[in-house]
Amino acid sequence: MDDITSLSATTLSRAIHSRHVSCRAVMEAYLARIEALNPKVNAIVSLRDTAPLLSEADAADRALSAGQTRGWLHGIPFAVKDLSEAKGLRCTYGSRSYRDYVPDFDDIHVERIRAAGAIVIGKTNAPEMGLGSHTYNGVFGATRNPYDLGRSAGGSSGGAGAALATRMVAVADGSDMMGSLRNPAAFNNVVGFRPSFGRVPSLGSELYLGQHAVNGPMGRCVADVAALLSIQAGYDARDPLSLPDEALRLEARKDWSGVRIGWLGDYGGHLPFEPGVLELCRDAMTVFSSLGASVSDVTARFEMERLWWGWRTYRHFLVAGGQAADYTDGDKRAEMKPEMIWEIENGRALSAADVLAASAIRSDWYRHVLELFETNDFLVLPAAQVFPFDVDLDWPKEIAGRSMDTYHRWMEVVIGPTMAGLPVAAMPAGFGTAGLPAGIQIIGRPRADMAVLQLAAAYEARTDWLQRMPAVA
Repeated sequence: MDDITSLSATTLSRAIHSRHVSCRAVMEAYLARIEALNPKVNAIVSLRDTAPLLSEADAADRALSAGQTRGWLHGIPFAVKDLSEAKGLRCTYGSRSYRDYVPDFDDIHVERIRAAGAIVIGKTNAPEMGLGSHTYNGVFGATRNPYDLGRSAGGSSGGAGAALATRMVAVADGSDMMGSLRNPAAFNNVVGFRPSFGRVPSLGSELYLGQHAVNGPMGRCVADVAALLSIQAGYDARDPLSLPDEALRLEARKDWSGVRIGWLGDYGGHLPFEPGVLELCRDAMTVFSSLGASVSDVTARFEMERLWWGWRTYRHFLVAGGQAADYTDGDKRAEMKPEMIWEIENGRALSAADVLAASAIRSDWYRHVLELFETNDFLVLPAAQVFPFDVDLDWPKEIAGRSMDTYHRWMEVVIGPTMAGLPVAAMPAGFGTAGLPAGIQIIGRPRADMAVLQLAAAYEARTDWLQRMPAVA
């Protein structure tokens, strides 16, 4: 069974379709692994009962015997992030107010994952309404880092990251507004991909103003991430800002000579880093040099504090709008964590002029990033400013002696790509002296999703970090 769960998702798919392994055996292997490891890390939540899951696996086997397949995920167990709706399965959003909510519909990307043959087995843990890059909530508790159970698995896709690292799932979905596909990838030594805004359509009560959060794939290798993206992505009329359909196929590129890669680092000293993180990520740039690419330091000549103000304003505005009904309900407001109330109350105090000013900052930043891409084909940043921290903390209050003035300031390194709507691959950058993982962000030009994944795959092929299993697994 360990042999089954050690396979990449795409390799597992080939084994299933060639009938070298049955869907029932796959389901049994993953359920056994979840039973053994999940009590330690708490990554999988709302796990379905065994009997119906085995019945669905048997049905998948019968379909293959009849020469029928639903897609490359046929018969593969899949756990959906607990911020996305899956029909008939509890969706708590990490909130005690929704602890018993069972949607009667799938979000668009979940609908597509099911259509491709996946068997949804449960959910992956997430922080309350996705706020904060640390996965803990009042419904299920905290998800622990499999490389050190006393540390955070990151967030908000922390459950997905930890489940991948421990091989409790083969591939996973996640979402990202402020690094939620990137931070847990770095903390758990897996791959996370933030697609271009609009690449993966999603349902929502407000369809036009929320242009920061995206859904996307996570995996144990780039090939799996690209394969899942090909299913998640594509136009859907229910999401008017979704991008047109296009072929998303990962093809190997052998010659990287002449490709220019710019290292943004700490934005010229603007960002503080825990000792060892920045150095480890900078050392990882030698991997690109070994491919033949040209690596150089890049200075972003932008007032980064202005970008932070724009980001905070946008986030206040969007969170306050999204949670307005819950906030006005006294019982639900009493269940909210302090950071949620802080976001909402700041958002309620904003004027239309404030939001327009934030949009102007975002526009200026986008134009500046385009200037950086005139002399660079890709940009690289660390994926987090700290190593995985104490799981019992709500968030890091200080980095390298500098006080963090908000609950998310410690993750400021991720806001640049978000504000510009750019595609980003989070890739491992090695391990610190304490054995804790770190990661980098590979950032591409607007809508150059496959180019980013191409470079990420070449980077992966030159390293062995993804093969380093956590002690828990």
